[in-house]
Amino acid sequence: GRGLRPTTRPVPGAVCLPGPERLIALQRVLRHATALRIYGPAVIGAGATAGAWEAVLPGMRLTLTLSPDASRGFSGEGGVLDALTADEAGEDAELISVLLAWEPRIDVADMAVSSGLTPERVRAALTRLGTSGRVGYDTAEAAYFHRELPYDAQRVERHNPRLRSARALVAAGAVTLEGAIGTVTAEDGHVHRVRDEAGVLSCSCVWWAKYRGGRGPCKHALAVRMVRRGAAAEQDTVRSSDRNADQNMVRVDGGVR
Repeated sequence: GRGLRPTTRPVPGAVCLPGPERLIALQRVLRHATALRIYGPAVIGAGATAGAWEAVLPGMRLTLTLSPDASRGFSGEGGVLDALTADEAGEDAELISVLLAWEPRIDVADMAVSSGLTPERVRAALTRLGTSGRVGYDTAEAAYFHRELPYDAQRVERHNPRLRSARALVAAGAVTLEGAIGTVTAEDGHVHRVRDEAGVLSCSCVWWAKYRGGRGPCKHALAVRMVRRGAAAEQDTVRSSDRNADQNMVRVDGGVR
C-alpha cells in the first residue's frame, strides 16, 4: 500500500518496532528522504527483536538500527559468540583482513575461493572483524563492506564476559562430553547439563531458563561447543596421520614395511 499499517501483535511480514520514540532520531532528515525501507528478522513468537529503519536520501542512505528494547544495547547481547569461539577464527580473520582491499561489497563465495577457506569460516572471520570495527554490514546490499574504525581488537574479549568465562571453564577441565549431552561444572560447584537439540545447545542453568537463547548462548553451552570443536579437530588430525601412515607403507619382499 501507500503507507504503514501498525499492529499490536506479531504477524507474517511485520517488523518489530521496539521503543518507537527512538525514531525521533530520523526526524531531521525525513524532509530530504525519497524512500523508507524497514528491515527485520522473520517473525517467530511474540518476543521483541531488533529492526533497522533506512532513510534513502539523495546520494546516501542513513540507517537507524533499534535494539530489542530501549534499555538494551547491542554490546554483549551474545548473538555472535558462537562464531567467536572457533579456535581458527582469529587466524582466519587475519587472512581475510589482508584480502578485503576496501571493497564496498564483500562477496563471501569469492572470498572463500581467494582465501581457500569454507564459506562458514569466512562468515565467522567477518563476524570477528565486525566486532573489532574492521568490517560493517549494509542491510540494503545484504553484504559486508570493508571499513576501519579505531577499535581495540582485544575489546571483543573484554566486552563479552560469557566468552571469557567459557574459556576459563574449558581451561579448568570443567567440561565432560557424553554423546549429545555435555556436563559442565561451574565455578560454584553446580553441575549444568547442556543438550544438543537439532544443533541448538540448551542448558539447565538460570541464564538459559530466563532468556531461552534470546541473548545468545550461555557460558556453559559455549564451553561445550569449544570442547566439541577441539575434539573434532583432534579426530581429524588423527585420521590425517593414519592416512599419511598408510600412504608411507610400501611392499617389500611380499611383506609390508
